[in-house]
Amino acid sequence: MGLYRKRNDGGEQPYALGPLKFRLPFIHYKFEYPDWIQGAILCVVPMGITAVMMDVLGIPFELAIAFVIINNFLYLLHTHFGDPSIAGWITAGIPLYVGFLKGFPEGEARILALIALQLTVALLFLLMGIFKGADTLVKRLPISLKAGILLGAGFAAIFGEFSLNGRVWTMPITILLGAAFCFFMMFSKTAEPLRKKYSLFRYIAQFGIAIPFALSYLIGMLIGEVKVPEITWNFIPLPIGEIISNYSVFGLGFPPFEYFMKALPLAVAAYIIAFGDILVVNSLIDEANEVRKDEKIIFSASRNSIIVSIRNFIQGIFMPYLPLSGPQWTGGQVLVINRYMNNGRKQVDSYWGGATGIFWGMSIALMLGPIVSLFKPGINIGMALTMLIQGYLCGYLAMEVLKEKGNLEKGIAVIIGAILATKGAAWGLGVGIVLWLLLEKNWVKDMKEDTSETKTA
Repeated sequence: MGLYRKRNDGGEQPYALGPLKFRLPFIHYKFEYPDWIQGAILCVVPMGITAVMMDVLGIPFELAIAFVIINNFLYLLHTHFGDPSIAGWITAGIPLYVGFLKGFPEGEARILALIALQLTVALLFLLMGIFKGADTLVKRLPISLKAGILLGAGFAAIFGEFSLNGRVWTMPITILLGAAFCFFMMFSKTAEPLRKKYSLFRYIAQFGIAIPFALSYLIGMLIGEVKVPEITWNFIPLPIGEIISNYSVFGLGFPPFEYFMKALPLAVAAYIIAFGDILVVNSLIDEANEVRKDEKIIFSASRNSIIVSIRNFIQGIFMPYLPLSGPQWTGGQVLVINRYMNNGRKQVDSYWGGATGIFWGMSIALMLGPIVSLFKPGINIGMALTMLIQGYLCGYLAMEVLKEKGNLEKGIAVIIGAILATKGAAWGLGVGIVLWLLLEKNWVKDMKEDTSETKTA
C-alpha cells in the first residue's frame, strides 16, 4: 500500500502529530468504498434542514445548501483528530431553536440571535471539555428536569409538524406514508425478526430513513403532491464572500449582550440534550471494542466536546447554522459501527476508514448539482421524517429516564415539557427549578441533617 502504515494487532490505528492524533486517508487508514456509497445515499438527511433555514431565517436555497456542505466538511474534524464519533446536529432541540428564533423580528435580528445561541453553546462545550464538568452537571441535574427537557423537545417536534402551518399538511399522504414506512422499519416488533431472517431486509433497514424517504418521494410524485425534479448538471457553488458579508459577525457585527442572556437557558437545554449523544457514542464504541479485538478505538468525551466547541465557534462566527453542531449522529454511528463489527479485518481494516468515508461520500454528493436537484423537491419530506422520528425518540428516552421514578417526578416532567414546548427553554427550565424546589426537595429533612451535624460537631 506504499505510504499506508499498518497497526499492530490489538493496538490503536497509527496517527501523526502526537496528542492531536491526526490521520490522513491512504496513510493512516484505507479507502472504504461501501461507507462512501452509504454517505452519498444519505445526503438527503442533511438537505432537510434547508427547508427550516429558508422558512425561519429567510436564507435562499442556494445559500442554505452551501451552509450544509460546509457543515458536513466540518464533521471531518472529529475523525481526522482522533475522535471516533460520527458527528451530527443537536437534532432534538431544533423545534426549540425555531421557537426561540421566531421570538425575534425576521431578518438580521434572527441571524444575530442564532449567532448568540451558537456561540453560547460553543462556550459551554469548551468549558465542559476542558474542565471535564459534563458528568457533574448531568449527574446532579434533577431527573425531572432531564426528562422534562426531553419531553419538551419531543412535544415541540410533533407539534411543529402537525400545526396548522406544519410540513405534514403541505403533502399529507406523502409525509404520513413516509413516516409509516420509517416507524415500521426502525421500531416495529415485526421488523426485528425480519431483519434477523432476511439479509435483504437487514441491508435495506441499515440505511435508516433513506429508503422510506425514497419510497414516499416516488409516491408523492405519482399522486401529484411533490413536483417532479428539474435536474441541473453543475457543481454546487460555495459563495463564501456572500455568506461572510450577510450572515457572519464580520458583516452583521456582534450580537447585543441581551441576545446572549436570552439564549443562555436554551443553550443549557441544548447541551443537556447533546450530552445524551455523548453517552450513546461511548457505549457504542465500547461494544465495538468488545467485538473487534484487532483494533483499539479510544473515545474521549473531553476531546469530543472540544471539537464540537470548535465547530460551533467556527459556524457562530462565519455562518450560523440552525441545528447547531452536536457530538453525534446516532443513525450514521450505528451504520458505520455495524459494518465494522460485522466484518473482520480483511473486509474492514480499520474503523477510521468507514468513520471518515461516510462524510467524504456525503459531502462530495452534496456538491453535485444532479444529486441536489434530484432531491430538492423532497426536502420537506426528509425534514418532516427526521423531526417525527426525533419526537418519538425523545418521548421514549424521557419515559425511560422516569421508569424508576415516582408520580411526583413524572408530573413535574410533563409540566416542564409542555411549558418548554409552548413557551421556550427559559420558561420551561425556570418553572422546572421552582417546582423542584417546592415539591421534590425535602427542606425539613435537610434542616434536620444540618442540625444533627451541628450537634455532633
